[in-house]
Amino acid sequence: MKVGLIGTGRMGQAIVLRLIEKGHSVGVWNRTFSKLEAPVSAGARRAETPARLAEESDALIVILTNAEAQKAVYSTPKSGLLAADLESKLVIDMSTVRPEASIALAALVSAKGGLFVESPVGGTTGPAREGKLFAFVGAEPSAFLSAEPLLLELCRRVEHVGSVGAGSSLKLAVNLPLLVFWQAFGEALSLVSHLNLPPERLIDILSDTPGASGAFKARSAQFVSRLQGQPAFKASFNLFSIRKDLQTMKAEAEGLGASLPVVNAAIEAYTKAIEAGLEDADSIEQSLFWKARMGSKG
Repeated sequence: MKVGLIGTGRMGQAIVLRLIEKGHSVGVWNRTFSKLEAPVSAGARRAETPARLAEESDALIVILTNAEAQKAVYSTPKSGLLAADLESKLVIDMSTVRPEASIALAALVSAKGGLFVESPVGGTTGPAREGKLFAFVGAEPSAFLSAEPLLLELCRRVEHVGSVGAGSSLKLAVNLPLLVFWQAFGEALSLVSHLNLPPERLIDILSDTPGASGAFKARSAQFVSRLQGQPAFKASFNLFSIRKDLQTMKAEAEGLGASLPVVNAAIEAYTKAIEAGLEDADSIEQSLFWKARMGSKG
């Protein structure tokens, strides 16, 4: 299949490699051309515009930072996706955005004859590279059936949870406890720093408790390494992106008339780390940043 991918950030690049490995002919486009170098070196072809990529592809995967980026990619006159003939084209959008953004895009793509599938995914670059993501799909049944074979090559689990909008709602809910965990764990570390336990023993104890998330257990060796003073790891999900997702949750909650006090506090905590220069740091650095602040009143 000819698959076009728009958005070659960390996740997009990992997905491109997976698609090539599965035998697809892959085209790519990204607003920042430097992020196309690795995919092109791996065998992907570079398209000049999103519209051109759509014309050259049977299916499109879009994975962008936010709704503003989506608007630019889809709606830019003459070069955006919607400028192309989308008749019977499959458009799978994996961006983490508010449901209303996905619903609006679905209407625009459908009006052009395309099949729109909302499919934000759970997982970072490692699972993306290995085809072990978790897809939360919102789509009409016929569109989902068209997308399912491709999604199964990228994901360990694919859940069709309703019409467009439902996938985004579920993705935000899934991300909430994970993203606030890194801050909560940093606060936990600040309570035991004075014990001076060896890092490997401390992390072993904390990981063998009901409060330890699966993500933390998977990263326990990295925590030990960092607590031992080893260099930071390359980010698989950076603090800037985490705060963006938390802000999206906050906006969605406000639209629903719901209150998210823990999310609001987490946004403030992540902002402090970002202001300290950690916007591109990995998620575990939030925990270590807060531990290092022990005794600070700000």
